[in-house]
Amino acid sequence: MKAVYAAHPDPHDPLSALVLGERPDPVVPEGWSRVRVRAVSLNHKDLWTLRGVGLNYDKYPRILGCEAAGEDPDGRRVTLYPVLDSPPGTTDETLVLPAAQLVGARPGTLAEYIAAPAACLLPVPDHLTWAEAACLMCTWLPAYRMLFTKAELLPGNSVLVQGAAGGLSTALIQLGAAAGLRVHVTSRTAEKRELARSLGAHAVFESNADLPEQVDAVIDSVGKATWTHSLRSVRNGGTVVVAGATTGDVSPARLHRIYFHQIKIVGSFSGTRDEYARMLALMNTTGIRPLVDEVLSVRDAPLAFKRLSDGDVRGNLVLSWP
Repeated sequence: MKAVYAAHPDPHDPLSALVLGERPDPVVPEGWSRVRVRAVSLNHKDLWTLRGVGLNYDKYPRILGCEAAGEDPDGRRVTLYPVLDSPPGTTDETLVLPAAQLVGARPGTLAEYIAAPAACLLPVPDHLTWAEAACLMCTWLPAYRMLFTKAELLPGNSVLVQGAAGGLSTALIQLGAAAGLRVHVTSRTAEKRELARSLGAHAVFESNADLPEQVDAVIDSVGKATWTHSLRSVRNGGTVVVAGATTGDVSPARLHRIYFHQIKIVGSFSGTRDEYARMLALMNTTGIRPLVDEVLSVRDAPLAFKRLSDGDVRGNLVLSWP
């Protein structure tokens, strides 16, 4: 089958390791299903894989892709739940070690076909396009968990989203606004701030600007560049949800402010099947849907990954199979 894969790790020129070529068809164990992939949303984890971060070098060549939408053997539209292995009795699948996640433990989704346990194939609403359906697992489901499970926000509460234009940020803005939150957003450019406003943001600000009020929660996936601002922007007793660190780790952590103002720092990773069902209910009720920047053919994978690497994205970049 054809696939987009990292031929080898290259920390200095990661895009040079990107290949569109032939890879072995997936093995389908008993109880698993083979899915014909229709669309795959790109994720920064793919860039890390190209750089050799988080994956042993003996695992290359490695098919890229963290999520997918496609058709199961019965023709049903499905998306792939990212945690494939959960021990019996697990009540929160996200607490399973990241090694159980699709990317890392098994080949990725940027291929004509993938194999997965039948229980990990979740239904896709009929009103979503293939490209929109491919954005549900790595941006929308984590965003839902951050806002409503980890930050425990309720209608009327306020939240600051650090960053305005990526797939995760746009999902946070739309979900928060649809649920009645007062969503504040920061961004470095006026264009991206206007995008956030058009998606439902209550107020937009330049990066690191002082807010007119401290918020109930901050969602920070940026890390080093925004950490001090996040701690300064959250109210006493509020919550900072750590969802990534695209600009690097934090130093110093400003522990004196955390304990003196009793700020809760919580990590968030992926989401549960129950959260997925609740997220779909909210989407169906309000009509919100993922923002897709562009849908490109897999033949244009180098162009798509270059845009992702440059940060030139408004929402999600999606690759499609013909």
